[in-house]
Amino acid sequence: MSAPVIAIDAMGGDFGPHCIVPASIAALAEFPSLHLVLVGQAPVLEDSLARHPGVDRSRLRIEHASDVIAMDERPAQVLRGKPDSSMRRVLEMVRSGQAQACVSAGNTGALMALSRYVLKTLPGIDRPAMVTAVPTERGHCHLLDLGANVDCSAEHLYQFAVMGAVAAEALGIERPRVALLNVGTEEIKGNQQVKLAASLLQQAEGLNYIGYIEGDGLYRGEADVVVCDGFVGNILLKSSEGLVGMVSMRLEALFKQSLGARLVGALALPLLRRLQGDLAPARHNGASFLGLQGIVVKSHGSAGPDGFQSAIRRAYREVHEDLPQRLHGRLEHLL
Repeated sequence: MSAPVIAIDAMGGDFGPHCIVPASIAALAEFPSLHLVLVGQAPVLEDSLARHPGVDRSRLRIEHASDVIAMDERPAQVLRGKPDSSMRRVLEMVRSGQAQACVSAGNTGALMALSRYVLKTLPGIDRPAMVTAVPTERGHCHLLDLGANVDCSAEHLYQFAVMGAVAAEALGIERPRVALLNVGTEEIKGNQQVKLAASLLQQAEGLNYIGYIEGDGLYRGEADVVVCDGFVGNILLKSSEGLVGMVSMRLEALFKQSLGARLVGALALPLLRRLQGDLAPARHNGASFLGLQGIVVKSHGSAGPDGFQSAIRRAYREVHEDLPQRLHGRLEHLL
């Protein structure tokens, strides 16, 4: 593979360059062939880079963009104004071929609106969907949509299932099992849109649709791709992240309650730390916008350097697998 170039919206997220610059430097160390373009207010970025002497500037350059999109700006306002925002510029770099992918921790609604406007969707796709890997007992499950589409029709859910299956195949899962998230596994359960989506998926040739799945089945690893609308998916993802944090905090508190608990904790702490690392949201940070004519990865706005580096890692892997082209080829057949 030729040296991939990824454009980084360096002004997005809760922490901006303070987080994104060190994450980018770490990503360059992780992937020796990677080239990054930090897009944002050049004086601010140069100042941040100056705090990290020894950076290989042959693989890292700065592209100036004067505007910054705030986390609370409305997508309609963003589309009409701020033509020189860092978010818009990274998308334009992907469209022009200057970069093979882009990563942003900025305003999700604005990123989705600009992505659809600048990059357009693949033929046959009405709406892009956000997908990420969720840890399960057996490895990982690809969950979509995560909030890009709060209201979905049965046809949208069908398209999400097809895109999720193709993405899972590209990332190494052979014949991925596809399921619809529902309130039960029986055919009579669920709302009308889920039932209609199930009917469409049952008729799809070349798709390994296994039926309905409940939330606990997702974490048991009963499916490789789980499909739902963005309202449900976003709540599920945020609840999962909160649960991991709460359980970790409770365990640490228990290990401090008495001398005996401290002794047990001293023995168990290495395993607990390892488990925390495996389940930490930062390790799985980075949601892909599937269905676009280009690779766009959304980092959690509150992600720290490790989390943002994880989002860059996801973008790098999708470039390596040429995911949009794979999607285009398979969608022609399945849709």
